[in-house]
Amino acid sequence: MPHPAQTCRWHAYPTTGELSQAAAQQILRSARQAIARHGYFSIVLAGGNSPRQVYELLRTSDADWLRWQVYFGDERCLPPQDPERNSRMAAEAWLDHVAIPPSQIHPIPSELGPEQATAAYTKTLETAGEFDMVLLGLGEDGHTASLFPGQAWGIEQGAPPVMAVFDSPKPPPQRVSLSAARLGQAHEVVFLVTGVGKRQAISEWRSGKAIPAGAIAPPAGVDVYLEKLLLDRPG
Repeated sequence: MPHPAQTCRWHAYPTTGELSQAAAQQILRSARQAIARHGYFSIVLAGGNSPRQVYELLRTSDADWLRWQVYFGDERCLPPQDPERNSRMAAEAWLDHVAIPPSQIHPIPSELGPEQATAAYTKTLETAGEFDMVLLGLGEDGHTASLFPGQAWGIEQGAPPVMAVFDSPKPPPQRVSLSAARLGQAHEVVFLVTGVGKRQAISEWRSGKAIPAGAIAPPAGVDVYLEKLLLDRPG
């Protein structure tokens, strides 16, 4: 499997709280810069536990919310109100509490099933252009979004922007994910990584092992916000 060259900048913080504060401030700074540059800010959200505190901080922040366009990097094929949905978590922690117009929040309609949802979100992204910022997490196995080891990541030239996932090793098995190539079409990509269980994945990533997180290769490189304890050698 071809593996694109990725440039990483590692930002280590003593606590999850400090990491979340730094990430939230960077998101707000990037939003101001993007709005000054072209009048809007397009951001792709991550799911999982790591970004929740960041979203809660954004909820109480002052921003030009009317100019934000919000997309999602992946979604589980579950009903819209299911608490395991990435869109539900983001809504509860942040989006339901700020003035982003609902028409500018673009959840993946994964309740339609992987194939139909992939087709629908491919259409949604036709007018999105390059994202201003993509937020991503990291799984203990090195996965990011719903791109898992041993499966297609969509890194090749001409890869589809959105991919149907039928056999995720983590439940539920059916998901929808932006491809590695599409996630890399971004002005800025930020990984948010917390939890001691990620230490082995970080070690493999830093040593150059081909893991899904390492396949996101925007021209400007990626920034990885992580807890300092994750840089300790695995025991």
